[in-house]
Amino acid sequence: MPTLAVTNFNVVCATLGGFITLFGLVSYLFKERFYLSEALISLLAGVSFSPHAANLIKPLEYAEGSQDALAAITLYFTRLVLGVQLVLAGVQLPSKYLLQEWKSLALLLGPGMTAMWLTSSLLVWGLVPNITFLHALAVAACVTPTDPVLSNSIVKGRFADTNIPKELQRIIIAESGANDGLGYPFLFLPLYLIKYTGSNGAGQSGGAATAIRLWFGETMGYTIILSVVYGATVGWIAKELLHWAEEKRFVDRESFLVFAITLALFIVGTCGMVGSDDVLACFIAGNVFTIDDWFRLETLDDSLQPTIDMLLNLSVFMWFGAVCPWPMFLHNNVIPIYRLIPLGILILLFRRLPVIYAMHSKIEQIEEKRQALFVGFFGPIGVSAVFYLYISLDFLDEIRINEIVRDDVARLKEVMTVVIWYLAICSIVVHGLSVPIGKLGYNIPRTISIARQTSISRQPESFRTSGIVGNEDLALGQQNNISGTDSRPKESSPRAVFRVGGSVIRARGNGNVAFPDKQAPSSSTNSRSNIPDPINVDEYAPMAAR
Repeated sequence: MPTLAVTNFNVVCATLGGFITLFGLVSYLFKERFYLSEALISLLAGVSFSPHAANLIKPLEYAEGSQDALAAITLYFTRLVLGVQLVLAGVQLPSKYLLQEWKSLALLLGPGMTAMWLTSSLLVWGLVPNITFLHALAVAACVTPTDPVLSNSIVKGRFADTNIPKELQRIIIAESGANDGLGYPFLFLPLYLIKYTGSNGAGQSGGAATAIRLWFGETMGYTIILSVVYGATVGWIAKELLHWAEEKRFVDRESFLVFAITLALFIVGTCGMVGSDDVLACFIAGNVFTIDDWFRLETLDDSLQPTIDMLLNLSVFMWFGAVCPWPMFLHNNVIPIYRLIPLGILILLFRRLPVIYAMHSKIEQIEEKRQALFVGFFGPIGVSAVFYLYISLDFLDEIRINEIVRDDVARLKEVMTVVIWYLAICSIVVHGLSVPIGKLGYNIPRTISIARQTSISRQPESFRTSGIVGNEDLALGQQNNISGTDSRPKESSPRAVFRVGGSVIRARGNGNVAFPDKQAPSSSTNSRSNIPDPINVDEYAPMAAR
């Protein structure tokens, strides 16, 4: 006898597949007409299906009730999405782009990221109660990188093609790809110092000297430099192998198109095994893989990579909507909601915009002040912030005394969870709505102005031709003749008259009279033979009145 099998797997497949299917039916309407991002729509869907609403997606149940397992699932999911996104971001940049635009990127990744980090730290330190500046540096490091997933939604589509120059799109993509991987040094400097100097180094030995040594050795050397070398090597080997296979006709079209995505999976897995920076390695590999522009041009009109990209984006933001600790925003032991809301507003306004505006004259891709404002405002916080959050929580969980997490570290974990999740949600919502609200604010006054001009231009006018008057003007002229005056100018340019079928239509453009069914009179001759037959006004007046 058939029975219902309402298992978690079946429910997740039905929910995810149903949402993506329904969204696909109106995707063009939402993205190209309303300018709404996939991230915002998917986040709202995730909240609707989460345990806080419909209870169709149950993340904690999938993790068998373990918060640690749930954190691990979220971390691995974000690693996967970032790895694929950053390889594709590297692939879509032109040949040798990082080498050619190194000056602009150096400004954005050096002084730019440092200023963003310090500004965010000051805001967190000022608004989160009872937090040290060292802890604020760790929190701010997670939200310093701009998110490549949300950045792609800004620099793609009809809005970007119409309003954002190509060079500006490319520098945004390059910056968001590179600074994601370069978030490690900003994060691990405070984390090492917290571990070895926080609470007077309780449970640890070595002090600040050990923290700085580990930061230079493990973070800068092993994590950053090794990932750059590894990504460049893998990308070059992959390019040469694909060239060889294509020349020998060994690879079919489907495998050729999916090559960049499988390359991302390989780098994420291998870098994860050796403990290096897989995010930065993926971006470098994507750039080196297309250093000759061959693969990029071959796949320029292909839709497979954007399709995979869309599926990952929809899935990860639905997951965020379901796993986000929504109740903690109101009920926590670290920051009240009346401080959390101003923190979100100030971070979005001052984390990035002032430094980009100050440097825009040095960045050749930013040609105008309004472009500087755009680039400064659209530095979204999203997948990368959640990724660094769970990297931090995993690191902090190892700082223990007698198998118990140190008190200052336990508080920092709660602060990071609440603040970083809140800032990510704020950015997804605000940046997801900024374009449609901006377009609406621009179009409403323009529409009102056009409507007013149209209504004025449609006011009724008297019917008049050269030397011929309509019924209303004829009556007015008779009255003026009686009084000895004439309301019309003595010399006026003739109004053009067109004979279309049986009606008369005035032309307002010029003073020449045109007759479609006869030769138009020449303005350069006074020959009587070129003057058309006179028009009987009485014949056409009833038609004009209609």
